[in-house]
Amino acid sequence: MAKDYYQILGVPKTASAEEIKKAFHKLAHQYHPDKASGNEAKFKEVNEAYQILGDKDKRAQYDRFGNADFWTNQTGPGNMGGFDFSQFYRGGENNGFDINFGDFGDVFGDLFGFRNNRPNRKTNNQGRDLEISIKTDFLTAVFGGEHVLTFEKLVTCPACQGKGSQAGTSAKTCPDCGGRGFINRLQRTMLGNINSQIVCPTCEGEGSIISQPCSQCHGEGRILRKQSLTIKIPAGVSNGQTIKFAGQGEAGLRGGPNGDLYVKVKVQPHPRLKREGDDITSTANISFRQAALGDKIKIETVDGPALLKIPPGTQSGQVIILRGKGVPKLRGYGRGNHLIEVKVTTPTKLTKEQKEALEKLD
Repeated sequence: MAKDYYQILGVPKTASAEEIKKAFHKLAHQYHPDKASGNEAKFKEVNEAYQILGDKDKRAQYDRFGNADFWTNQTGPGNMGGFDFSQFYRGGENNGFDINFGDFGDVFGDLFGFRNNRPNRKTNNQGRDLEISIKTDFLTAVFGGEHVLTFEKLVTCPACQGKGSQAGTSAKTCPDCGGRGFINRLQRTMLGNINSQIVCPTCEGEGSIISQPCSQCHGEGRILRKQSLTIKIPAGVSNGQTIKFAGQGEAGLRGGPNGDLYVKVKVQPHPRLKREGDDITSTANISFRQAALGDKIKIETVDGPALLKIPPGTQSGQVIILRGKGVPKLRGYGRGNHLIEVKVTTPTKLTKEQKEALEKLD
């Protein structure tokens, strides 16, 4: 015979979803097998009714056909989509009930109005990252070089080798959490007592306690020391760029991994050369005669002094390119170019002979 799920929950067929949910909560609490007034058969029956009426599509099908055969034949009476609800409850305290949802916490948390809040054991003892700014000259930034850093940071304690315990001793398992890093906490709700988990306050989630801390680092496994570190500046680094040195930051807490070191490079300007990406730019001043007749002039490059050929008829503002004489490419092979802008200097004072010579050029 088909079951009347509305009658089981004690609600009319016109009941809203919220009314059905409230009726289910009330009866589930009343008939729970662990309560003095509990009734396991009734509890499963109430649960079965809610799984049909609490679902919009299943309720519509039930109302249409007037029975639950379409549901119970597929999953079995009292099941929830193939899961037997009864497997998720166990005996509680104070005539309540204790629920441990485990991996199904999110699913049942929505149903009962709470979430599974099992904490993660504390494992992140990584040291702090450090950031340092340095100044370097223009040519070192172009071709690379070395730089010596001197700074203070937390390093592994040499006395205890980072363990935090006095020599000859070791950390002990936390007596409160048994090494798990978390403890159970009982919460009272409308459905009874719910068991949740929080980070162990005794060991702060580490699972162990140092009974005899190291006299040098006081249990941290690290101490503050002044350090000198020689770093390599890669060729082609640009102004404001940050270089990462993995593992060169501060030591981790009690043997945790080191942090990283980030070095921000500030490149000092050059008095005559400028950088634009991978290119070097500069200017060359020539006379009117050199521009007209051509010449070879000495210029400054990142590689040192060089001779630049000025073609006859060079105009002021013309750019001459020295290919492959720029900045080494930081990512890839080759170098940029050196671009020289030629500026022709117009004479302001001419002799009579110079004026006559210029007039003949026309």
